[in-house]
Amino acid sequence: MGFFRDTKEDINAVLLKDPAARNAFEVLLCYPGVWAIIWHRLNHWLYKKNLKLLARILSQFVRFITGIEIHPGATIGKRCFIDHGMSIVIGETSEIGDDVTIYQGVTLGGTGKDTGKRHPTIGNRVVISTGAKVLGPFKVGNDVKIGAGSVVLKEIPNNCTVVGIPGAIVKHGGQSTEDMNQIDMPDPIAVEMECLRRRIVMLENKLRDFDRK
Repeated sequence: MGFFRDTKEDINAVLLKDPAARNAFEVLLCYPGVWAIIWHRLNHWLYKKNLKLLARILSQFVRFITGIEIHPGATIGKRCFIDHGMSIVIGETSEIGDDVTIYQGVTLGGTGKDTGKRHPTIGNRVVISTGAKVLGPFKVGNDVKIGAGSVVLKEIPNNCTVVGIPGAIVKHGGQSTEDMNQIDMPDPIAVEMECLRRRIVMLENKLRDFDRK
């Protein structure tokens, strides 16, 4: 019963977050992210029962039909919404909380050949935007938003917005991730360029004043 309850919650999460989703039947038939999560629950159960080879074989089959690679050792919470999903990679020791949204091209990976915990732990209600890479055995806090194309290499506290390569915190608190807004994010490079521009103008004014003297 728990399996069917969790699947129903996954479908409802898609209906809530994706305006293109019209009904539960369509989501079940047409959303590879939902298929990947359903299969992952079976593969994770097999992995925990020490049927690791079978779990890996099935996970590679799911990768072939969905374009989403989830290692059967990864732990995924409730109502995880994988949107589109192509080229997503989730490593063996990854841990994902509840109500997380993951867009296409995301990698939750490691940084080398370390053993033990080597993939990130993602908190609750996190949005990981298109093409973002989260690499290493650190924690990403609750209610974090990671901008498209960002590369996150260190721990992120709760309620932050992260953008850039490497990822930099540009907002801390004051913004909900529920709106799924990936557009209105600060650009740290643009901010630095604006600071430099103002500095240059200030220096030019000082030089102009000096010449007048």
